[in-house]
Amino acid sequence: MRDKPTAVSLFSGCGGFCEGVELAGFEVRIAVEWDKFACETYRANFPRIPLFEGDIHGFLVGANSRAHRLMCGDDVDLVFGGPPCQGFSQIGPRDFFDDRNQLYREYARVVDELRPKMFLMENVPNLLLMKKGHFRDAIIEHFSSLGYSNTTFVKLSASDFGVPQTRERVFFFGTRDDLKFCLDLKSYAEGVLKKLRIRKPVSVWDAIGDLPQSVVPSGAVLPYPKTSATNPFLKMMRLDSSEGMYSKAIKRKRGIGRGDAVLHNHHTKEIQARRAHLISLLKPGEKADSLPKEIWNGARPEKWRRLHPDLPSYTILAQMHRDLSEWVHPSLNRWITVREAARLQSFHDGFVFKSSEWQMLKQIGNAVPPLLAAAAARMVKAVLKAIAESPETIGEPVQAVFPLTLPASRRRRSSIAA
Repeated sequence: MRDKPTAVSLFSGCGGFCEGVELAGFEVRIAVEWDKFACETYRANFPRIPLFEGDIHGFLVGANSRAHRLMCGDDVDLVFGGPPCQGFSQIGPRDFFDDRNQLYREYARVVDELRPKMFLMENVPNLLLMKKGHFRDAIIEHFSSLGYSNTTFVKLSASDFGVPQTRERVFFFGTRDDLKFCLDLKSYAEGVLKKLRIRKPVSVWDAIGDLPQSVVPSGAVLPYPKTSATNPFLKMMRLDSSEGMYSKAIKRKRGIGRGDAVLHNHHTKEIQARRAHLISLLKPGEKADSLPKEIWNGARPEKWRRLHPDLPSYTILAQMHRDLSEWVHPSLNRWITVREAARLQSFHDGFVFKSSEWQMLKQIGNAVPPLLAAAAARMVKAVLKAIAESPETIGEPVQAVFPLTLPASRRRRSSIAA
């Protein structure tokens, strides 16, 4: 295996998955994303990565096919991404191969075209259970038919890997048949991931407690806040310190650049007086069913929720862009800001979000949390390294190869010229 394994990013969004894959030591050769607003943020933070802005149906197809292949390289180590599948809806026939799931099929097409050593595909955990595992089995069977018969999955909780959020996701992954990985892939992967889990979840206040109470209009910035807080997560997030996988240099290579330290994206939706009064009655961790009946009738109790400062956040979702009432600040009578939502997704302060506030919140909610992505990518890198070892090493018990597979806790991010 090369010193820097190569990767191709599909459904890249604003770049959360790419951030994590780069943290794990991969070189992302090219990214594919159709949403023009997400592309604006991606380009600001990954200026050296070529970005194909358009429908994935046009990637590796037609007149651009040769140029795309040259950017990908001849021997791709990893294709990764999280294709949406509308066919997973609870309504309708829920046929995995129906016409609505073209995006999943396009993901599989690219894997078949590039023949990477491994693929890594993220999705919602409900996929595992729906229709008695029909979708789960269909994915495994489909990739098996493409020459990735050693395909499996793991279900991960973001809070286990340093993300201050209880978000759960499933990652499907598989190795190309000719590589002949001799161990049980699922057991090996779970063993690697076990070593990467943190001992104590990061709380909401550990994640955002240093940020200013006051907010600015969308597009404005604040002087960078000083703090006496020293917890490891804040050191990872802040521009003025280095901790864990995020060094100061890594942060400065993103959208913040190397200029003066300022706080970007610390703005949020306006709040009406009636709503401000309603949320003022919510204690930390409470939701609408705790309110007096004359204030709220108890319907849709998830409509209003105040984050608990001492616990991880509940799942950050793309629907924030429409309604932030499920994400009330743990102590202030306002919604969380774009920057606070980014922190809860484990985006550091050097990662700057672009476009409108509405689009920023949508991008953050749709993103794979970078620290969760990094854990999944480090697991993939461990498998790739084990494959590259001698047959004698591959055949040994999983515990014997752990020292060979776990990368250093801090790496310089790799980049390529556009």
